[in-house]
Amino acid sequence: MTRPEVPAERKSLVYQPSGGPVSGPDLPAELTLRDPGRCCCCGSPERQENGAPKDFSSRLAAGPTFQHFLKSASAPQEKLSSEVEDPPPYLTMDELLGRQRKVYLETYGCQMNVNDTEIAWSILQKSGYLRTSNLQEADVILLVTCSIREKAEQTIWNRLHQLKALKTRRPRSRVPLRIGILGCMAERLKEEILNREKMVDVLAGPDAYRDLPRLLAIAESGQQAANVLLSLDETYADVMPVQTSPSATSAFVSIMRGCDNMCSYCIVPFTRGRERSRPVASILEEVKKLSEQGLKEVTLLGQNVNSFRDNSEVQFNNVVSTNLSRGFTTNYKAKQGGLRFAHLLDQVSRVDPEMRIRFTSPHPKDFPDEVLQLIHERDNICKQIHLPAQSGSSRVLEAMRRGYSREAYVELVHHIRESIPGVSLSSDFIAGFCGETEEDHVQTVSLLREVQYNMGFLFAYSMRQKTRAYHRLKDDVPEEVKLRRLEELITVFREEATKANQISVGCTQLVLVEGLSKRSATDLCGRNDGNLKVIFPDAEMEDVNNPGLRVRAQPGDYVLVKITSASSQTLRGHVLCRTTLKDSSENC
Repeated sequence: MTRPEVPAERKSLVYQPSGGPVSGPDLPAELTLRDPGRCCCCGSPERQENGAPKDFSSRLAAGPTFQHFLKSASAPQEKLSSEVEDPPPYLTMDELLGRQRKVYLETYGCQMNVNDTEIAWSILQKSGYLRTSNLQEADVILLVTCSIREKAEQTIWNRLHQLKALKTRRPRSRVPLRIGILGCMAERLKEEILNREKMVDVLAGPDAYRDLPRLLAIAESGQQAANVLLSLDETYADVMPVQTSPSATSAFVSIMRGCDNMCSYCIVPFTRGRERSRPVASILEEVKKLSEQGLKEVTLLGQNVNSFRDNSEVQFNNVVSTNLSRGFTTNYKAKQGGLRFAHLLDQVSRVDPEMRIRFTSPHPKDFPDEVLQLIHERDNICKQIHLPAQSGSSRVLEAMRRGYSREAYVELVHHIRESIPGVSLSSDFIAGFCGETEEDHVQTVSLLREVQYNMGFLFAYSMRQKTRAYHRLKDDVPEEVKLRRLEELITVFREEATKANQISVGCTQLVLVEGLSKRSATDLCGRNDGNLKVIFPDAEMEDVNNPGLRVRAQPGDYVLVKITSASSQTLRGHVLCRTTLKDSSENC
């Protein structure tokens, strides 16, 4: 049986989970087509007897049993990073290697994308690729993208237009330049990107970074390649991210991926998939390695980080159901069992007493008392909580499917401040959501004044396809009204944040030094426990652990700084001494 030829002009390579590539006219990347002469289960050639195809009964008897499929459906086992998969039948092992081609990575969007960049680079590095910070010498350009708002996607389209000229001018003496779109935008738009921008060679969704060597190898043949399949279990637990900045003092550690909250405005469940958490053991191993490398701060990452639930340990799968914050509900059936966020936070904080621990981004519903108590008790867990409100109107919050009212949110704020004295709070707000009235907007303004956040992230609403709001609500707030309301929220936030931050004036705060200030070569910059930027002169100081020794602060040092002034975003002060996290104490 021979395979029919496909006209060259119709060939567009797409991802086929069952084995090899499939040629076809503009096919969605999720589709799998049967290859004549190949098994529909594994893509291998169908066995023949005496030169003739085996009949169905014979092939069925020799095929996989029901137990085979049961075994395959069991809990996924983390693959050791040292294991090497056999190449697909249409590629050789040599073709999967990077052959020292240089990769240029650009990251857009949230901290999760920063971590994704480190994961993607770790995978490519092991396949023989080299990293470059020079766009002109790159053989492969990969953009790690964001899709949370239309503006974020438009930034990528604009960047592609710039890169098009670079690809066109590429000298023929060099290998062809390959361009790839990674992350959420690839997942949301899929083949639309390949159809709209023929210059894009590779698409890889957030769960497909392991497949990058294969996709790039296919792109070397001059065809487009894509893998945008979402996974129910991919956490990259066995991939040690490679830090992109060798002088960094902090690192992001992904502990879970995806989100089950299904807020009506949010695209994340459709670009990142369902919630799944890494095993605690693999997270602790990564944190220990970062500690050994001398890093002084780790931020635990997840789309809904405090709903962490490790179900890999069978003995913990019958534990009682989840405790939610008082007055909060979920959009999904209550989950049971697993090791929860409080357990993970406890274990991570014990790895290195001199390493600060932060986490983002949480949902207000997942702050049971045991988490708050742990933050209060542990010196190296930062007394800073991100508490996304999104709106100050209970009516709008219901339309957003946030699972709480304004009253429940405010009660949680009071409870947090009582449980963790001096805690720093930050939040997210959306201006101009579907159906938002002037009264709703006024209530959001009043919430900003009532809570008085230290930091805030405020945006105008951007309707996204696939979301519940797109299908069931109307984006009826005019753009000029959204922008006017956003400006009002920003103004009020800055006023209240300045008041909140001025409380620190006269206090002595522990600051982790990050490096030189971007605005002055004579100043240093760092962050305090509340994650606020602190600027102070680069001057000699005493070292508490070495009396009489005068030193200058270096990135990664802890120093005590007396705060002399404050704005909505920055604190300023003068340095007192170099110290350690354990020995320091803030005196106000």
